[in-house]
Amino acid sequence: MPKLVYDFAEGNKDLKELLGGKGANLAEMTNLGLPVPPGFTITTDACRAYLKTGAVPAELAEEIDRHVDLLQQKMGKKLGQADDPLLVSVRSGAAASMPGMMETVLNVGLTDDSVNGLAHQSGNPRFAWDAYRRLIQMFGKTVLGMNGDVFEDALDAAKAAKGARTDLDLDADDLKALVSAFKKAVHDHTGQEFPQDPRTQMDLAIEAVFGSWNSERAILYRRQERIPGDLGTAVNICSMVFGNLGMDSGTGVAFTRDPATGQQGVYGDYLQNAQGEDVVAGIRNTVPLAELERIDKTSYDELMNIMATLEGHYRDLCDIEFTVERGKLWMLQTRVGKRTAAAAFRIATSLVDEGVIDLDEALQRVNGAQLAQLMFPRFDADAAKDRITKAIAASPGAASGKIVFTSAAAVEAAEQGEKVILVRRETNPDDLHGMIAAQGILTSRGGKTSHAAVVARGMGKTCVCGAEELDVNVAQGTITVRGTVLEAGEVISIDGTTGEVYRGEVPVVPSPVVQYFEGTLAPDAGDDLVASVHRLITHADDVRRLGVRANADTADDAARARRFGAEGIGLCRTEHMFLGERRESVERLILADTDADRETALAELEPLQRGDFLELLDAMDGLPVTIRLIDPPLHEFLPSMEELAVKVAVARERGEEPGHDAALLAAVQRLHEENPMLGLRGVRLGLVIPGLFAMQVRAIAEATAELRSRGKDPRPEIMIPLVGAIQELHLARDEVEAVLSDVGVAGEIPIGTMIELPRAAVIADQIAESADFFSFGTNDLTQTTWGFSRDDVEGAFFSNYLEKGIFAVSPFESIDREGVGALVRTGVDRGRATKPDLKLGVCGEHGGDPDSIHFFHEVGLDYVSCSPFRIPVARLESGRSSLD
Repeated sequence: MPKLVYDFAEGNKDLKELLGGKGANLAEMTNLGLPVPPGFTITTDACRAYLKTGAVPAELAEEIDRHVDLLQQKMGKKLGQADDPLLVSVRSGAAASMPGMMETVLNVGLTDDSVNGLAHQSGNPRFAWDAYRRLIQMFGKTVLGMNGDVFEDALDAAKAAKGARTDLDLDADDLKALVSAFKKAVHDHTGQEFPQDPRTQMDLAIEAVFGSWNSERAILYRRQERIPGDLGTAVNICSMVFGNLGMDSGTGVAFTRDPATGQQGVYGDYLQNAQGEDVVAGIRNTVPLAELERIDKTSYDELMNIMATLEGHYRDLCDIEFTVERGKLWMLQTRVGKRTAAAAFRIATSLVDEGVIDLDEALQRVNGAQLAQLMFPRFDADAAKDRITKAIAASPGAASGKIVFTSAAAVEAAEQGEKVILVRRETNPDDLHGMIAAQGILTSRGGKTSHAAVVARGMGKTCVCGAEELDVNVAQGTITVRGTVLEAGEVISIDGTTGEVYRGEVPVVPSPVVQYFEGTLAPDAGDDLVASVHRLITHADDVRRLGVRANADTADDAARARRFGAEGIGLCRTEHMFLGERRESVERLILADTDADRETALAELEPLQRGDFLELLDAMDGLPVTIRLIDPPLHEFLPSMEELAVKVAVARERGEEPGHDAALLAAVQRLHEENPMLGLRGVRLGLVIPGLFAMQVRAIAEATAELRSRGKDPRPEIMIPLVGAIQELHLARDEVEAVLSDVGVAGEIPIGTMIELPRAAVIADQIAESADFFSFGTNDLTQTTWGFSRDDVEGAFFSNYLEKGIFAVSPFESIDREGVGALVRTGVDRGRATKPDLKLGVCGEHGGDPDSIHFFHEVGLDYVSCSPFRIPVARLESGRSSLD
């Protein structure tokens, strides 16, 4: 068994994985010669062993004994000593900061005997009995699992009986009586007396801290912050220093810079005659840290020097906890401080200007998630809000508008200048026009990769999904939630960053960062946040290896993507071009019984497609545009079988001849698929419906030729979807090349494929023989690897899987490196084994996910492609991935 306990003097800040953040930084401050109370750290190895077996490792007790002896020698006093007891704190400390998520017990070592010794030694009986009641209260809640209200109610009763406003107004006798009440509560709850052996108190507190790693709140926090669940927590045993010895004592928190804005200055809070939890709990009002200079200038000056030392040493904003004990300053904790997204960018560039770090390190100090927070509009934090529910934050932003329940209503309202929120149980491709017209989308079903979420992110549209509390009745035009009924036309507001839904309009604050990326706000216009973002995104572009393209289907999307810094289009989904008025032509094509009918439908579609590609290629002039040939699940272009069956039945019931509807129903029933996502789509559809792919390729080729004749530089790339066999690609490529040759552009347009089936990744060496490029479609690759239907599973059981720890994050949100990622790596290695210069990209939703981008850099892709509004994030993370 490895060493399980380290004295503070034995560690350093680089041992966070072993000693936790708190322990590693206490050790670092000790080694810097700062005033840290003596103590020791129990490692995360010990916690993991405990969590695995449910028992403290046998070796741990002996190591703790040895370090307790050393601590007693340093302090010149012993645990449980009657006349002058040694007291310690037992505090958690994970490798990743999880403030307030796990447990702490202070004043461990106090007993019925030693409390009198502490009273005598300190000359302050009130302080001693206050410390004892705090121990019993924290121990009862943390170790014994008692309801904290039991203690709070007793404290409130004591204050009421005394007529006291705060706990400071209680004297020693009051607190002594409160200790008796607390001890009785412990006995009533457990059937046993409060433990009077200090070592028993310590051991039980250590186990409680270990166990708190898997508390509900800790698990939830880790899930939110994507902290692995198997790290465990260290436990820090630190000799107590007391901020509650009188008005010449106190406790506080300090930041070396403002964590909200990043500005330099004196930031923090101080509370006289208090222990640390009083500041956090907010039971009394603190004073600004600057007030400490008036209260205790000596301690203030020393603290300012220490803060400067720590920021210089850590080269970053530091978050500090300290205590003043009768005029003596003690440092209890430091860490690189959490900060807002705006502060992160400002601090990073400020430290560059101060010569503390270089631009490479500054880039590593910020991340794509922070940039995304800065880009989206947000609700005014100070505005009054009436929250209806909270659901899945699917696409960031803030939007308000009148409730509409259909796309037609959304379009009609938008045409009249009204702002609306499209509310649906779930959306489908037919809702696209309504989604475009609406300010935001709210659904009662679906998750982060549902249709609503994916399309909304692509458009930069605010979206909240999976609001299961909402009973959406489209027919009646109502939303019912916990007895409250909202009707069409009422105003609601949705926050796509938090998932919250509000009744009424909430004021929105615009984002200057988006104005910068849109080109309407210059980086030197005087906004220091925009200037910081500009410097770091520019540096990211300078150092990144990965290219960044956009997923875009229209000229408007392409133009926006280009403004946001896209270097081309990595995915144009041509099926999105066939919705609305064109759907009937596609329907006729799919249901055509004769060659003549099919050719008529194709002839209707080809000029429309040519116009689409002319606009798109012109908008991206000089940059590559990867155009995926049509790849819809077949049911998206067919009328609803259920609705048709009802129409036919009603017609017959009335004695009417259903005619066309009956014939259409028969055709739809013939083509019906139980699982259309794995049915007749992609290359299969192109091979089964003659002329479909040829029509699209001809439109691409003719648009290319026309633009070249105008002196333009169109650079299309044709991508064949859902290939699983080399024979499929051979047949499709032959058809594509024949059309290109006929138009006169043979050999000038690359022809590649999507790798979105596990089989395609495994035989990528064969597929590469007939492909000029690969683009990994990780949405479908995740579906087919896991056997998940992404439109169904998120709402069905993903939340349960996240709670049980099966997922740390949805595999549709961030790439599953072990499974899906292994297939991507296989596809890369095998494809390049055949063609070393094979161009490789990714165009699934993962192309805009910060964590996934680092993986794509690692495996050697050439570019990532994502929705237009995620391009700046991808640029930033691609730069950061080059510095890993």
